[in-house]
Amino acid sequence: MDLSREFVIRESGHRIHNPFTEEKFAVLGRAIGLRPGMTMLDLASGSGEMLCLWAREHGITGTGVDISTAFTQSARERAVELGVADRVTLVHGDASGYAADTPVDVAACIGATWIGAGVAGTLDLLERSLRPGGLVLIGEPYWRADPPDQATVEACHASSKDDYRDLPGLVELFRQRGWDLVEMVLANEDGWDRYFAAQWFSVRAWLDANPGDELASRMRAELDTAPLQYVRYLRTYLGWGVFALKRRGTTAFMAA
Repeated sequence: MDLSREFVIRESGHRIHNPFTEEKFAVLGRAIGLRPGMTMLDLASGSGEMLCLWAREHGITGTGVDISTAFTQSARERAVELGVADRVTLVHGDASGYAADTPVDVAACIGATWIGAGVAGTLDLLERSLRPGGLVLIGEPYWRADPPDQATVEACHASSKDDYRDLPGLVELFRQRGWDLVEMVLANEDGWDRYFAAQWFSVRAWLDANPGDELASRMRAELDTAPLQYVRYLRTYLGWGVFALKRRGTTAFMAA
């Protein structure tokens, strides 16, 4: 149970495995009113940057679950580096079947709604671990502009235009599923650049160090095409954001 070698190579230089920056996570943490003593579950937590930063900056405690052995190890090292190893637990495991033993104040899945077979299923999965009145965080792509052809769709890492919604459609989905959208922080082009351009740097560094590896030709072919595809298509057509949701009909707020 692990991520592919290609994915790990591509994102080996990332602390944040999404088109978000540390500054955006700081904005989000303040926007949702995190306070000392709050608890959090982060499914598909990657290298643990969001959870570890918020443990340091806001005094929360929490658990992160990720399928990657490499990213889980990086998360544990980051927790030590930030001095929060006593407040966060980093678990190597399948987030798609994980539920907290004790309901949490914040349940998150940032950029990995495949664990619930889409946004709707991931909301249901997160709600299993959420205390009444708690907050769900979903990170998800959306179409910034209507893709004109299949080449654009595939360059945005989709197989069909229907794989993503536009922003109004995504917000409407939340409403239809019984959730109030109470905050959102959207990625900008700089966040996209930092996410994808850092991949090219990591791939090139890996190729220089591993010219005879069995994956070298595949990674070389990727580096030959990925930058142009990104600037021609994805940077223009795809947006991304983190959306804070509360179940409609609940009035209790998160524990102090």
